[in-house]
Order: sequence, then structure tokens, then C-alpha cells
Amino acid sequence: MFVRYFVEVPLPADRVERALLTSPAGWLSAMAGVAQERGDGLLTEVGVGPLAARFRRRVTIQLAAPVRFPSMTSVPLTWEPVGLDGLLPRLDANLELGPLGEDRTQLAISAHYRPPLGVVGRAVDRVLLHRVAEATLKDFLDQVGQAITSQSSVDDHRRIAGPAGGAGRDAP
Repeated sequence: MFVRYFVEVPLPADRVERALLTSPAGWLSAMAGVAQERGDGLLTEVGVGPLAARFRRRVTIQLAAPVRFPSMTSVPLTWEPVGLDGLLPRLDANLELGPLGEDRTQLAISAHYRPPLGVVGRAVDRVLLHRVAEATLKDFLDQVGQAITSQSSVDDHRRIAGPAGGAGRDAP
């Protein structure tokens, strides 16, 4: 199954790329975990019920080396649930970022996964689980975009204020 979602980040593409690639190792996994919890909640709301509670799990995110093209950068990503092997899908994706002018970047995720449990899993995915996967990835990418934007604002404030709140070198 294929899922794609994007957000616009009000920052130049080079700043978004730098923030994405130089962030602490676990920050994407933490955001994926929060998004996954919401997805689990959606499963409960639509009637999967107690089964969803048993599926609550941590997820790990691993990034591969970025691939740079003239119009965008693509960062391969693997989203893998920890535990419950074979019951939950592994997601292979690309985080893609490209400029939308000088001060705006489109941050997108293009992902694919194979529903577990063969024919039964594919049928359940078509009826319900694919929409939950879309909502989960939307939440994840929204969080990533917000975190990058927020961190950039903090960094700008620190650069302008300088050490201990005094005027920094970059102050006008």
C-alpha cells in the first residue's frame, strides 16, 4: 500500500534539511511513537477495541544517507514497530524536501508497506487500516514540520540575543 502526505514549512530548504539531518537520533522515533499512539486510539474508536490496546508499541525510525537531486533532497526512512513481529507492517519511506521559493519548503513523506497476515490483512487494510496508516503518517509529518519550525525560531532568537541575553554578533 502507498501513502503520501506533505506539509509546508516556512523556512528555506537548506535549513529544513540541516534540522532534519542534525537532530538527535531518537527525536523522529519519539514523534513516530506519539503518532502511533493516536493511530492506536483511532483503531479503538472504530471498533477494533481491546485488540488495539494489545498492539500498543514503540516504533523505531532509521534514516539512511540523503540523496540530493537538483530540485529536492530525499532521505530514506524505515519505520518499524518494536515487537509483535509479523503482526504489524514495516514502513519503508522517503522524507522528501524541496524548495517552494526562497523561504518555504515542502516536506513530504512517500511511504509503502505490505499489510501483514496475507489475504486477510490486505482485506482489513483496504476497509480500515489504510486510513489509520494515513492519519498516523499525517500526524508524524505535522509534528516533524512543527518541531523544525519551532527549533528554528529558538535558534534565531539565541543567535540574535547572543550569550546570556546580550546583543549577539548577528543582531542588527
